[in-house]
Amino acid sequence: MAHQRPLWQYLLLFLTCLSIALAASPTSFCKCTCFTNSTIIPLDDSPTTSGKPSNPNSDASKSHHQRTCSDCTKQFCLDYHLPICQDAKEADVFTTCFQRDSAKDEAVVFIFIFATGGLLVWAAVRPWVQKWRDERAARATYAPVGGQEDGR
Repeated sequence: MAHQRPLWQYLLLFLTCLSIALAASPTSFCKCTCFTNSTIIPLDDSPTTSGKPSNPNSDASKSHHQRTCSDCTKQFCLDYHLPICQDAKEADVFTTCFQRDSAKDEAVVFIFIFATGGLLVWAAVRPWVQKWRDERAARATYAPVGGQEDGR
């Protein structure tokens, strides 16, 4: 006979997975626009692994901290010496920071999909479940054995 886990264990497992998903941080990007051209630089990568600034005296190359949207500045874009920013001054540079691929957003979408799917399945099987419950309730009513007659 297969052993079934109590519902609280599944609930605990679900809440654990949900808390891990909510704790994960989304990926941040810095969009550098010079003149009319733009490029996107991921901020979550360490400066030593991708697209490091060419200027060794810049703040981004000195620090090994996790870069955030506050690091997405005009000077940050100019320190990358991007081909689209050649001969650009700070007045020619515009920056935008944005986030994408949030684990929290993905968790909300998956929960919505599973909840909607579960409700659709329940709507499909509900008539059969109701019929089964009614039949079971009808069998559970007791008929008297050896009924009494009024003709004494």
